[in-house]
Amino acid sequence: MARNDDGTVLLSYSEIHQGVASVFAAEAIVCRKAVQIGIEKQCPTIIIEVDSLAIIKKRKNNSQNRSQAGVYIHDIQQRTGRSRNIVFKHTSRSANALEHILATETLKKEEEMYHVKNVPGYAENQKEINWVLEPD
Repeated sequence: MARNDDGTVLLSYSEIHQGVASVFAAEAIVCRKAVQIGIEKQCPTIIIEVDSLAIIKKRKNNSQNRSQAGVYIHDIQQRTGRSRNIVFKHTSRSANALEHILATETLKKEEEMYHVKNVPGYAENQKEINWVLEPD
């Protein structure tokens, strides 16, 4: 899920990956994809919500990353450089309900999805709840 600075959903996207080594690596893959799509779409501001502080910290650290997600984090670093229009924001797992719904439905249906400026119908209610609960 990627949003702009006023909280509007720019992109909701999920895909199925085989053989991912860890949840940490899966989160890094998702972040890399959000960065890639945001750059391709030339979005003026992108806020990528991540429930892993480790991803955010490792992205800021310029030393070589030897974790299972190291190659993905390095790619994120290369793509974002010193860009100020791509922001990684930590969010708690409990606040990440919309992303959880998208991931769960993708696995259940064994179907990948890609929506620009919206979410699938089954997640619309949670999007509205998040909008109301999002602090200014």
